[in-house]
Amino acid sequence: MKLSRYIRLKWIAVSALPVILFPGGSADAQVYGTAAHSVTVQVSVITAVKVTGGSVNLNISSANVVAGQDQMSVVDQSTSLLWGTNSSARKISVGTSLAAPKFTLKLLAVNPTQGTAAPAVTLTAAPHDLLLNIGRSSGSCTLQYTGIALASQGTGNDVHVITFTVQTQ
Repeated sequence: MKLSRYIRLKWIAVSALPVILFPGGSADAQVYGTAAHSVTVQVSVITAVKVTGGSVNLNISSANVVAGQDQMSVVDQSTSLLWGTNSSARKISVGTSLAAPKFTLKLLAVNPTQGTAAPAVTLTAAPHDLLLNIGRSSGSCTLQYTGIALASQGTGNDVHVITFTVQTQ
């Protein structure tokens, strides 16, 4: 009778051994249920453009006129252009809403952090390249507007709405 108890106790101790050695589980762990699902991360084309600094007023007055010269001009660098795009081969073009301006308005992108600035653009209703090769980037530049008038053109106002467009290069 004493022998059977000994064998039984030993068997219980040995069967409990894997649980003691592998507290994280064992090869005989039971699975009571599982579940799975699919997760997709989709990134769409993103393009953001913003002008900071507010409205620009270019006032050609006697303070910026040289006596005896027909051409008069004024320069403003109080605004900036900010952009971001996750698409490659992109550029920024610019145009004005004013179909037939009386005076000349030029724009230059100064010190762009990404891409290459085109030479100064004379703004017309047809879009012109302002920044090239902006690619997948976020960046900024200072906008330098130059208003040019001839004394022979007289006085008046040209009111422009300037549109910046990110597009395929």
